[in-house]
Amino acid sequence: MQDVILWTGAGQIGMAIARRVGYGKKIIVGDKNIKNADEIAKIMNEAGFDVVSVETDISSRESILNLIAEGQKHGEITALINSAGVSPSQASIEVILKVDLYGTAVLLEEVGKVIAPGGVGVTISSQSGHRMPQLGAEMDELLAITPTEALLDLDVLQPQNIKDTLHAYQMAKRCNEKRVMFEAIRWGEKKARINSISPGIIVTPLAIDEFNGPRGDFYKNMFAKCPAGRPGTADEVANLAELLMTERGAFITGSDFLIDGGATASYFYGPLRPE
Repeated sequence: MQDVILWTGAGQIGMAIARRVGYGKKIIVGDKNIKNADEIAKIMNEAGFDVVSVETDISSRESILNLIAEGQKHGEITALINSAGVSPSQASIEVILKVDLYGTAVLLEEVGKVIAPGGVGVTISSQSGHRMPQLGAEMDELLAITPTEALLDLDVLQPQNIKDTLHAYQMAKRCNEKRVMFEAIRWGEKKARINSISPGIIVTPLAIDEFNGPRGDFYKNMFAKCPAGRPGTADEVANLAELLMTERGAFITGSDFLIDGGATASYFYGPLRPE
């Protein structure tokens, strides 16, 4: 039996992380588009890793349980890499809330039930969660501790209270941050750790589509006017994830890490500040 890594979202950021922490382990990669999962598993296997692909929709608890069951066939689940999600230009308000908010909460909950002692997880959130005005302690607590099946019933998440898909995405990412804090307590009872990473603009095939799409000038302006003066790479996100997922990060849990080249700083106190 092997140590097993569950990895959701067969994209460049997830692959960069899996390549850092996945050698010698069984990696189960799940994606809603099984073709994506198959292709990325092939790349990984041809580079010496041991990867199995599974069709997985994180907005479905049943699908998440199927992913976990596939992992348990091979050994103990010792790690989670969650890089699944949809962007504001890809999906409707309803889908963003179902996948990025509810789906992530369920995934952290269900993996937390089976994670091995000493296990660790990272979930990829977004700088967007840091751009929104503060919601207040009461609302933060509701996002953190509301039972997963009641999350989408919260007043603040009703369609009439969500302005657009970007607002839905921001709410989802703020919720991710709070759920990680809440789940860190549960994971800690099993001597396991969970953290989130909030990247800024990272160059991936999806990001290149965005650069060439209707919001392209907005994104290009964002990375041009951040202190780093450029977008980031998946490997730079993996540098941070490697710290969080190895013994060097043993004292870090329940935290969110912003890695955006200073774009959020520029948004609040620099040239990206809204008029």
